[in-house]
Formats: sequence, structure tokens, C-alpha cells
Amino acid sequence: MPRRPRVARGEDRAIRAVVPSPLQLDGAAQRVRDEARALGLSGWARSADDGGLAVHAEGTPTAIDALIAFIAEGVAHGGAAGVEIEEVPLEGHEQFALRGVSAGAFVVKEHAASTHHFDMRLEVAGVMRSWALPKGPSLDPAVKRLAVEVPDHSIEQNGFEGPTGEGGVVLWDRGLYEQGGRVAWPEALSRGHAVFVLHGEKLRGGFALQRTRPGAKPQWLLVKRRDEQARPASDVVAEQPASVLSGRTLEQVLAAARRRDPAAPGAAPDRP
Repeated sequence: MPRRPRVARGEDRAIRAVVPSPLQLDGAAQRVRDEARALGLSGWARSADDGGLAVHAEGTPTAIDALIAFIAEGVAHGGAAGVEIEEVPLEGHEQFALRGVSAGAFVVKEHAASTHHFDMRLEVAGVMRSWALPKGPSLDPAVKRLAVEVPDHSIEQNGFEGPTGEGGVVLWDRGLYEQGGRVAWPEALSRGHAVFVLHGEKLRGGFALQRTRPGAKPQWLLVKRRDEQARPASDVVAEQPASVLSGRTLEQVLAAARRRDPAAPGAAPDRP
């Protein structure tokens, strides 16, 4: 184990620990999370693709040393010699959380109603928290998209696509997402800054929602984070207009509805 720099008593420190595969404990990330919380530490644990474990922890030196001992004795195959420890800057986390773990479903729908817009919905506490995006999402980190918070939707509506009483809707993207950031969800949304990672068919990588105006219909900005999934100067909405469910565009759905009944495009409500 690398020698750690001396730290003044009572001064918080942060470490990054990497435990290579194989591990001794099933559910190692969960066990580390539980131990870190019991020690009053903040940070995160993530299972690696090779079966190992990565941990970021910050707090008092005594608690950090206790967590390092727990990882070396109970998680690492071969004890302390199997753990790589690096002193890193404090990041200011307010919780100790698991990363790389799905928080639930997300969907993005393209919707023709009284106005044309996109609906972004994230599963939070059994409902789909929802935002209307007038211009849709972007994979360009330089682009900030207006996102107007709207009432929650039910999870059962996620798969709906077709004509509605006001127009029509297509399932533009779908997948799972991870909750990120330094503040636990749903508190992050309550505070007005939420970071998350999408694993969709079109949208992938980190995003952030930043509330800019509170009120009856709070306004937010949706921004793509700068990561390996970012695509500067791109327009994913124009480049990939088709539904991930049917392969149809919104225009095709509306045209089919008009052919069936020009006066009434449909009667299956899907609130914006």
C-alpha cells in the first residue's frame, strides 16, 4: 500500500481506492457503502467492468483509516497488498452512494399537441418526473436547452406511442439512468441541481438539470456534460428523428392518423 501523506489531526481527507478482481465479498460495493455510512464518510463506490471495485471516500482521518482497513481485510483478495490507495482532493460529497447502479427508467417522447415539444421523464420514487423541452435534448455540451417542469406521469405511460386527442406522440428514446452528483436524490431535484447518466439508444452519458426559475411551472436548463459521449456541434434530434419503438417519425404517425380520420387524429391522451 502506498505511503500516505501526513494529515493534521481533525482535518478531513479524501482517498481513491481500487481493488482489483477477484473480490472476497459478494455485493462488495454495497458492503463498502454500508460501512462508509456507518463511519460517517461521504463519497461513492462503483463496481468495475473487470469485477473489481473503485471507491472514493472523504471524511476524518480516523474514519478513512477504518474504511481502508475494512476494504483491505474484508474485500481485497490478498489483503492490503491488493489495494491501491491514492490521496485525492476533497470533492464535497454529501452522501456515500453507489455508482453504476440503475435508478430506474427514462424516456424521451416527441409530442405534437398545442405546441411541438419533447417530453423528458425520469423515474423517481415510483413516478416519472417530467420536463417539457421545446427544442428537444442535445449531445452538445455548449448547448443549454430550456426544460419546463410539468406534472408527474405514471410509469405505465412510458411505452405509449400513437395519435392523441391533441395530435400525436412517438417514443423518441428510452433506457435506464443512474443518479449522480454529490447530493442524494430526490433532494438534488428539490435543491434545483441534479446530475444523472443516461443509458439510452440515442442519449448516453452525463447530463445536468439546473433550475433557473421557481414557481408553478419551474424552468430548468438541460445541459450535456463533457464526457466521452458528448458530440459538439451535433443535432441529435435532426439526425435521428425516428421512434425507437416503431421506427416511425412523428410526422408519419400524424399522417397515418389523418388518413384514418381527418377530423379526429386520435383519442388516447398523453399529457405534455
